[in-house]
Amino acid sequence: MFQNLITRRINGEPVSYIIGRKEFWSLPFKVNPAVMIPRPETETLVEVALKIFSPCSSPSILEIGTGSGAISITLATELPQASISAIDISPEALSAAKENAFSHGMRSIRFIEGNLFEPLEGERTPFDLIISNPPYIPTNEIPHLPPGIRDYEPAIAFDGGADGLTFYRAIVQKAPDYLKPGGYLLLEAGTGQGHDVAKIMVETKKFSLPEIIKDLSGIERVVKTYRI
Repeated sequence: MFQNLITRRINGEPVSYIIGRKEFWSLPFKVNPAVMIPRPETETLVEVALKIFSPCSSPSILEIGTGSGAISITLATELPQASISAIDISPEALSAAKENAFSHGMRSIRFIEGNLFEPLEGERTPFDLIISNPPYIPTNEIPHLPPGIRDYEPAIAFDGGADGLTFYRAIVQKAPDYLKPGGYLLLEAGTGQGHDVAKIMVETKKFSLPEIIKDLSGIERVVKTYRI
């Protein structure tokens, strides 16, 4: 058994998959190869969201691409009155997210299977916040990723199309239809992508001038705007 674990690590499998868990926001999350391993830099996305709402507020929140559920579950622990919906195209990822939500006692999060906003078509109850850490690695860069990511984590969760911005365009285009006036859109961006994401927002002419927020490493990580 122990030798098998060593062999898996020698072969490049991420430690989080081997032990089956990863900490995010000081909370333990179960992870498996159906979901990307939560990264510390994504905590910046949560921090920005929590600066918008007070702990006693009751915002309606939509997460696009929930994966392990780390973002939605963390927001639910910090904003106990929030109404949270979380979408993912992968049924296996949703199964992991539901298991994590159950283990943290978060039974009120609505998990929905589907691609981006498609499962919400016909619903017209707008949200106070749409939040997402979408796939953002350009397809031609994937072969050059570290083996632990390239060979083990789900490509559907990090392949961002030809220029890495495919999902940003899709989210930004449809988000105004699902946001209240003044409702916020928060998107995590890959290294060097912040201004490109902000430009996509500006071009819709439906959002405020975006703010780009750096993570603890000084990398432009979160792009923040609101519907006007």
